[in-house]
Amino acid sequence: MEKQQIFQNAVRALLYEAVINPKPGLVDPVTHGSHPDMDIFTFINSSMSLENYFKKCVELAQQSRQKCESLDRLFLRIREEGVRAEKQMFKATVGINTHKGAIFALGIMVTAVAYQNKQNVNVIDLQLLKRSIKEMMIHILDDFEQLQSKDRDDLTAGEKQYLDYGLTGIRGEAANGFSIVIDKALPFMQKTQGSRKQRMLDTLMYIAGNIQDSTLIKRAKTINAVNEVKQDVEKYFALGGSQNITGIEYLKELDAKYAEKHYSLGGTADILILTIYLGLLNRII
Repeated sequence: MEKQQIFQNAVRALLYEAVINPKPGLVDPVTHGSHPDMDIFTFINSSMSLENYFKKCVELAQQSRQKCESLDRLFLRIREEGVRAEKQMFKATVGINTHKGAIFALGIMVTAVAYQNKQNVNVIDLQLLKRSIKEMMIHILDDFEQLQSKDRDDLTAGEKQYLDYGLTGIRGEAANGFSIVIDKALPFMQKTQGSRKQRMLDTLMYIAGNIQDSTLIKRAKTINAVNEVKQDVEKYFALGGSQNITGIEYLKELDAKYAEKHYSLGGTADILILTIYLGLLNRII
């Protein structure tokens, strides 16, 4: 696989996620969902600002492989690049957090893909990819062991959710090799039908019903919102999903409801981005 395919498809995945609509509580070309400080142009600017970061991830992965460097050590280098990428994102969005979660998650996946990439192979070995990510993220949950000694005011939203509910969020998904993507969301996407937009919308809602979205919990201030969203997802698919106009109208209703409640499926969007990315690389979508 060509090097530029690996990092350019990462940007493409960010843009695909941004433009599909209607997305309940999320920014798209039609509404800003529950994010009145953002619009679709904010996301386009943010996405374009990250291409150099993903390119750097590919380069570092290739260098690391040549040096036979351990994957967990490679992650430390990628983490430093991620901090720089966040600064570029905030510069492009004038201080708005659009893709902080994606910088972390997609940066890891791009790095792992590049690390195992072979020039004459055009399909990603997904189970090998999962194992590589697990190896890379072997120490990512170590920070949680020290949380009891920290002042609660100094904790991130994700750290508070770990203490309150035992949830590990996107870090836990990474530690598990993004199994939610490789073993669930991507196979689901492969079975979807319709246009590219319809398939991505259905995959978005499938993911929403299968994760405990940390952004949703943060916005709702209660884990009970997770079950509420699961019920909404069940109704969406019962109405025929994206294949039925009733399903699309229901997504619009959910968008209005989530905007009123300030619900955001930000974690779901990040997992969709990863799914789209692998879907593009393996020509599933």
